[in-house]
Amino acid sequence: MFKTKLKKGDKVIVNSGKHKGSTGKITKIITAANRCVIEGVALVKKHQRATKQGEKSQIISKESSIHISNVQYYDEKAKKGVKLSYKKDDSGKKVRVNRKSGEVVNG
Repeated sequence: MFKTKLKKGDKVIVNSGKHKGSTGKITKIITAANRCVIEGVALVKKHQRATKQGEKSQIISKESSIHISNVQYYDEKAKKGVKLSYKKDDSGKKVRVNRKSGEVVNG
């Protein structure tokens, strides 16, 4: 199992693959498969069949998952991906910290 410092709601940038350079917020993390779903990235088309009478068949765009190793936390100030680490703050609580700037990451 892959341990990640990223959480749901974090803004991330895609490092490699077909969607390299795309940014978005994490909407779901699938820990068992080491994957995450990012808002507006890795869209796939799904053909949905009419299940009830009178309903129409349609093609729906939905987000697919990306491997968690291909994404990195996005720093708004630096406008690029950065690594995160853990530190204990004054109260002894474990917080996430931006390795480049040393700032505490909220969330």
